Amino acid sequence: MANAAHPVSASQWLLGALSLPRKWRIGAGPVTAFLVLVIIVLSAIFAPYYVPFDPMAMEATKRLQPPGGDYILGTDPFGRDMFSRVVYGGRISLLIGVGAAVISVFLGLLIGLVAGFFRLADALIMRVMDSLMSIPAILLAIALVSLSGASIGSVIIAITIPEIPRVVRLVRSVVLSAREEPYVEAAIAQGSSMPKILIQHLMPNTMAPLIVQGTYICASAILIEAILSFLGAGVSTETPTWGNIMAEGRDYFQINPGLIFWPGLMLSLCILSINLIGDTARDLLDPRMKKREA
Repeated sequence: MANAAHPVSASQWLLGALSLPRKWRIGAGPVTAFLVLVIIVLSAIFAPYYVPFDPMAMEATKRLQPPGGDYILGTDPFGRDMFSRVVYGGRISLLIGVGAAVISVFLGLLIGLVAGFFRLADALIMRVMDSLMSIPAILLAIALVSLSGASIGSVIIAITIPEIPRVVRLVRSVVLSAREEPYVEAAIAQGSSMPKILIQHLMPNTMAPLIVQGTYICASAILIEAILSFLGAGVSTETPTWGNIMAEGRDYFQINPGLIFWPGLMLSLCILSINLIGDTARDLLDPRMKKREA
């Protein structure tokens, strides 16, 4: 009778059917961040199929047009469509962020495994890593880009090098504690080869923290790329990136604030979403966080 008096709506039934166990439940914030990031990524990937104009095409007679009509977000100081450039800018910024994260995690994992397991190599490797960490990431990136020239590859390398020491220290700390475990000592006693011990027994312990660290590196790389481009030390100024778009529009901010607002908004949403996803992944993958919640 109670069910007849208070029928369950379709939305309530769906939420109940899709409810996760308590330890895997996440809040509305991370879900929203994930959806926002998916929209940004998909819009960047499929940009050639729906953007109305070529992001590189200049039209001098239509420079600094306000939003409206054919130009959803208006035009920039060179008459280029702002909407097309902001969408295409996400492709380069995301490419640099993901590329820097993947390369730094991969190289940091290899170096960290060696540093954490081999005591003789540990001292030398960590002194090199400490030296790199003593240099501010932005200054090191500017110096590297200045030496190698402005290109997407050089920017990725310039952002990756300062991030590798952080990954190395993380992996090394995990390996130092894991190598004292009984199963690792048993593998050494049985005469297992060093590559097998590192890959089969030690590397799996680093996967969870590396996933979390990779999200932070990706967000940091996107921000650093924007800073480099805004300072004129990033990729070519003709290439649409969020940093380049804001750099070109800073002198015309009073005329058209959207020149900085729209790429800045996309940059902020992207970085915030990635960081929220990283925090959620940390909470789900870190056993200490689960014990604290219990």
